[in-house]
Amino acid sequence: MTIELDRPYSPERHHSHRDVTGGWLRPAVFGAMDGLVSNFALIAGVVGAAGAGRGAVLAGFAGLIAGACSMAAGEYTSVKSQTELMRAEIAVERRELARDPEGELAELTAIYRARGLDADLAARVAAGLSADPEQALRVHVREELGVDPADLPSPYLAAGSSFCAFAAGAVVPLAPFLFGASGLAVALVLSLVALFVFGAAVARMTARPWWLGGLRQLALGAGAAAVTFGLGHLLGVTVS
Repeated sequence: MTIELDRPYSPERHHSHRDVTGGWLRPAVFGAMDGLVSNFALIAGVVGAAGAGRGAVLAGFAGLIAGACSMAAGEYTSVKSQTELMRAEIAVERRELARDPEGELAELTAIYRARGLDADLAARVAAGLSADPEQALRVHVREELGVDPADLPSPYLAAGSSFCAFAAGAVVPLAPFLFGASGLAVALVLSLVALFVFGAAVARMTARPWWLGGLRQLALGAGAAAVTFGLGHLLGVTVS
């Protein structure tokens, strides 16, 4: 095999990566699964206690609205707090670069030495990257904090993704009762199918076996619903 070292590099031949830092996948996955599992478990508990009917519909709607708002608020607060902490630490790094540039240069050199570069090359790389103050800040933040200061997670994206995903998941077990279902069977089948399909889809996105992701999510959701249905049934028997 011959390698042409003088051949110009073509970016079109390089592989590409999906966005893994946009802040939407985790809240979307968590929101959809939480909406599906928690609302099915809630409806199952109500049906186990009092049977299907208006109560199941009201419980399903209440679970959907309250859960979606709660998830969105929680994600917004969580990501907003995380972003504010990141910005505060970035400001600390900016001040240190302005106050002690030589010390920060030595720190960056030590980082590259620890990664295997020899002393001379590490010093030259660190000096080259430190020539521009903004570039120096980005490099120090990435190396020391593990984040990109130009690509911090958005609390609005996280909240919106979580709200929409939770609502989409929560409507699945509610839908049969909106069309007059008199028992839990149809909602159960729809919810179990949705659990498997969504688990399989997420597994495909993360390069995992689709059937394993589907079965795992199916088992977790079915277990949560079974526990809630059983408790609701016991409560209904006790109260009556």
